[in-house]
Amino acid sequence: MKLIKSGTYSITIGHQALKNLSAFLAKSRYSSLYILCDENTLQFCLPTLVISCKALAQAQVIEIESGESSKSMEFSAQVLQTLAENNADKKALLINLGGGVVSDLGGFSASVYKRGIDFINVPTSLLAMADASVGGKTGIDFAGVKNLVGTFAQPKAVYIYPEFLKTLPQRHFINGLAEIYKIALVSDLKFWNELKDQAKTTDPETLIAKSVSLKNKIVSKDPFDHGIRKILNFGHTIGHAIESLLLGSESELLHGEAVLRGMIIESHLAFQKKLITKKALSEISSVLLSAFKPQILPDLSIQAVTDLIRNDKKTTGNKSKFSLPVKIGACSFDVEATEQQIQKAFLYYQSLYNDKA
Repeated sequence: MKLIKSGTYSITIGHQALKNLSAFLAKSRYSSLYILCDENTLQFCLPTLVISCKALAQAQVIEIESGESSKSMEFSAQVLQTLAENNADKKALLINLGGGVVSDLGGFSASVYKRGIDFINVPTSLLAMADASVGGKTGIDFAGVKNLVGTFAQPKAVYIYPEFLKTLPQRHFINGLAEIYKIALVSDLKFWNELKDQAKTTDPETLIAKSVSLKNKIVSKDPFDHGIRKILNFGHTIGHAIESLLLGSESELLHGEAVLRGMIIESHLAFQKKLITKKALSEISSVLLSAFKPQILPDLSIQAVTDLIRNDKKTTGNKSKFSLPVKIGACSFDVEATEQQIQKAFLYYQSLYNDKA
């Protein structure tokens, strides 16, 4: 088992994680307990959680629909309504049992209910375990823009139980790997090289612990995203735009799948800006294509992409800002790019498939 300290809370990783949660609850004096989950974690994860944590036998369960569309004002209002109807007070605790959508939505709802109640993240997807459940960012999508509304709110604790990964479809497991490759690309060349050589054979718990440790190190230096933490946004400016444009379509992508494409496209932006060499661009592209085998993107309007980027948190005025690699294992932030450069980077991504034809 691994224990990582992150500011005011701890992240427990390993097969004893739920026992540790049970011990935490036994010592706590919460007035009421609530568990937020979706229909999948309700079926496949909640029974294990309740068996492991006797204190949760009487907890009120709040169920939402799975998927990105639940990260909305409407579903947050449902969570808040349930808390209010049950007279939850300031000493209530919300446990977020699920992937990135559940932890984002639950964290946001807890942070605004009566100006903040405690919440705990129990991530069930690789994406949430390796990335989304730690760092203190919460958020919901609004007006068609990813994470337009959100707060900085730290969980009381995070308990990562790797056995929950066995409940995941393979596509969702691969989805989480994308964020692990991202943290290596922006901060650790050695980890990147390890992923290149043996990601598919490495124990997931080891990958999670390494990813969380690297993210925690960055977040600890910049908890409110004013500087170095922005490097974690690599791949996300383009990725969020792609994800938003395809939401609800036949070509809809999971978050990590969109970020994966964003990483390749934004790496070409870095090449255009002379931040990385052609050799580095080629390595990033070939490794990601080989590891994830992403499909070609449908035709997207560059104008629609840039319109969404203008609403991105990282945009200042009319200037689109990106976090871009300066070499494999290091990253810069607040790098400006033009619409023409973005279009050229998209053409590069599509050309990777033309070359294979």
